[in-house]
Amino acid sequence: MANLPFLANSDTPAVPVHVVRSGEWSQWIERHSETLRRLATAHDFQAQNGRILLVPATDGAIERVLFGAGDKANVNVIGALAQHLPAGDYRIAFAPREFGATATAIAWGLGAYAFDRYKKRKRPAPQLAPPEGADMAEVARIVEASWLVRDLVNTPTNDMGPVALHAAAEKLAERYGADFEAIVGEDLLAQNYPLIHAVGRASAEAPRLLHLSWGEPNAPRVALVGKGVCFDTGGLDLKPSTGMRLMKKDMGGAAHALGLAHVIMDAKLNVRLDVFLAVVENSVSSNAFRPGDIITSRNGITVEIDNTDAEGRLVLADAITRACEDKPALMLDFATLTGAARTALGPDIPPFFANDDALAAEYAQASIETSDPVWRMPLWDAYDGDMDTPIADIKNTGDGAMAGAIYGALFLRRFVTAPAWAHFDVYAWAPKEKPSRPSGGEAQALRASWRVLKGRFGEKPQTK
Repeated sequence: MANLPFLANSDTPAVPVHVVRSGEWSQWIERHSETLRRLATAHDFQAQNGRILLVPATDGAIERVLFGAGDKANVNVIGALAQHLPAGDYRIAFAPREFGATATAIAWGLGAYAFDRYKKRKRPAPQLAPPEGADMAEVARIVEASWLVRDLVNTPTNDMGPVALHAAAEKLAERYGADFEAIVGEDLLAQNYPLIHAVGRASAEAPRLLHLSWGEPNAPRVALVGKGVCFDTGGLDLKPSTGMRLMKKDMGGAAHALGLAHVIMDAKLNVRLDVFLAVVENSVSSNAFRPGDIITSRNGITVEIDNTDAEGRLVLADAITRACEDKPALMLDFATLTGAARTALGPDIPPFFANDDALAAEYAQASIETSDPVWRMPLWDAYDGDMDTPIADIKNTGDGAMAGAIYGALFLRRFVTAPAWAHFDVYAWAPKEKPSRPSGGEAQALRASWRVLKGRFGEKPQTK
């Protein structure tokens, strides 16, 4: 667990942290000394949500920490401690009984993250002793995967273009002994990935389809597909400057697929894993694809380009088609696909669409169990015809400005043959700091997805 904010063992001397609900505060404080009660009163500390009270020892050191969890906060509130406590060693001495040990450590790890590639963090992260009963191997893989997603998304495009994202994916494959293949540039046309090529051909860095494969050949096959648009100008349907400002994060879907792959491989889950990343930069030049172009996709569906800024679904279409050719039992795709998803649910809750009710129900439960919010939205068949066009099989937008997230999902469904599929329209970004989540790049639906995968395929871990 190098570089993660955890002590090696629970026996290391550490400052005790008491996490108390507001409704339990009066009973809790009555069991403690008059001195502590006076100190809390002097600071108006009543276990309000997110409040921290540092209790001094006689020598001026921190004797203990009191932390308020309010009445409704979930375990993610623990992340605020890692964000705001002074550097040092800490242990959880008391917490609400519903805060599981593993979840508590995960929340601490998520809160301790800082993106320090270009600017050093102001202070070292506080270190947490392993909570009693916590599965620290599980904690490490989830925290490390979440940090990976955040690092990839936070890195600007001058250092995270198609070539750099390619290198990051290959590095992960090498770490876990996975096979790795890259189809780059004109080879995309030779091997029939015309939509990926069309979207990325205007960039100085060639478009590419990356394929990571891992696991026993006879294990149940799981496919992860990620949108890797390293920067999105909007193409010839150019975005305004305000819409372009955060487009370094438009490869967030690929980052999520890599993060989830990291967890799967680190845990040696009993699956045959395939990860397909459609990696491009949607640029403007003399050979950029145009509104009105008609492009034949990998599976033969002809697509009329109604808007070059609806490019993510195009590159995903070829990648999804390729993933389905191996007949996966389960396919998940992740994409920063639509602004409409943010309008509907805001930045914190990624919508997902599923062609299988059982899978959707598993996600609903996993979301609650992991405090990792997701919300199902409908694949509304009545809207499907709104993508009809008289001169091609489909266009890449719906009619009008409404239901944009649904249109995106319905477009992708045209290319799906997997019996169980879910599409996640993630934001991959936190506009402001919250517990367990500094502002900037963010991993969404990762913990819930891992819970679903463990529930389906976790009985026989692989030995290698």
